Amino acid sequence: MRATGDASDRGVPVRAGVVGTVAVDVCSTGGRAMVVARTASDRRRGALARRDGESLAEAARTALRLRLPLVLELATSGADVSDGVDALHGWGGAAAAVAACSGVVPVIAAATGPVISGPALLLGLADLVVMTGAAVAFVSGPSMVAEFTGITVGIDALGGVGMHARSSGLCAVESDDVAASVADLLGFLPRHADEAAPYERNADPQDRRTPELRELVPARPGASYDVRHVIYAVVDDGTTCELWTDWAPQLVTAFARLGGRAVGVVANQPAALAGTLDICASQKGARFVRLCDTFNLPVITMVDTPGFLPGKDLEWRGMIRHGAELAFAYAEATVPRLCVILRKAFGGAYIVMDSKGLGNDLCLAWPGAEVAVMGAPGAVQILYRRQSGADRARLEESYADTFLTPWPAAERGFVDAVIDPADTRRSLVQGLSALWSKREPLAGKKHDAGPL
Repeated sequence: MRATGDASDRGVPVRAGVVGTVAVDVCSTGGRAMVVARTASDRRRGALARRDGESLAEAARTALRLRLPLVLELATSGADVSDGVDALHGWGGAAAAVAACSGVVPVIAAATGPVISGPALLLGLADLVVMTGAAVAFVSGPSMVAEFTGITVGIDALGGVGMHARSSGLCAVESDDVAASVADLLGFLPRHADEAAPYERNADPQDRRTPELRELVPARPGASYDVRHVIYAVVDDGTTCELWTDWAPQLVTAFARLGGRAVGVVANQPAALAGTLDICASQKGARFVRLCDTFNLPVITMVDTPGFLPGKDLEWRGMIRHGAELAFAYAEATVPRLCVILRKAFGGAYIVMDSKGLGNDLCLAWPGAEVAVMGAPGAVQILYRRQSGADRARLEESYADTFLTPWPAAERGFVDAVIDPADTRRSLVQGLSALWSKREPLAGKKHDAGPL
């Protein structure tokens, strides 16, 4: 992360006289000023003594004072055992200081090697985590797991980048070029929460039509497609920065630009589990919406979901609580919120994907969109359970013609406009421009107590 060049380009050191495993600089990468704290893994395997925790804490406090993003580049074997309980208090103080940055300045953590034991929790405090192929992160190591559970597991299986990218959701970006990845992420974020989302002029016409979207969604209701192609067609230059790509792939979350403005995009992915929402997808969406709302990025939501994924294990693990996280994140967001219903929008999943009921600012729908409590087969099964054969088929067709269209929702004001898919980009750019001056007063409260 340290810039190259002469001494004036390398940034301003902080606590340079303190001998330890942590070095702190106020520097610039990719044209963005930031505070960077990095551990030296070649010194005591990056073990953190009390003075190292104090250096990390000072880095966080400096980022707050200067209102600059905080970048933590970590490779550590944990608290320095030779320093005793002082080492624990050191990284504990660092955790408190990093937590104080939350919601004020962006915090990005990069794991470049093993990040072990208590200090691994610093990764969990970051807004976004970048992990290299050499990174490993866990609180309890393989020997501890074997001793307490009797299960033998390797280091990579326990805490490797693959596991964190696919299963835990810790890793937002997997990359061996940490500097480039951090610069890309910060390019979509303001320096602090009191700044507007970054604007970057480009040559992509704001009124560009997207006729290719007319043919993208298959005519057969159960057929899948890759929603990324919708996103690429709509955003500036077809360019996105997708986060958590392999975690809960039935929901796509990405930074992009629309009309030059940085935005966050949330989209159901029919190509994975038919775009259904489960616990991980709900957590992923909620985390991303809250991040965008914190740093003033408008949220563009693209809906094509048949509902929540059913399952006994999901219900036992808290589908209600975690599904509510997504609804809560949208409901409390104050940034401009624009929604496009591409195809299916059924039941509770329709509501939690930023519906009018949750207070979105602009809801658009394509002509083939299906906005209803459920699909025709399920509805007919409930309403006409004694019917069968040809009668059931006729009733399903009648239900679909009557209810599975966007027009009833539009007549009730739940959809603001039914648009030609070819006008999707133009309509979103116009809507975003109209909503750019949106301001919502915040309630005077300590903080919310929403579902976690």
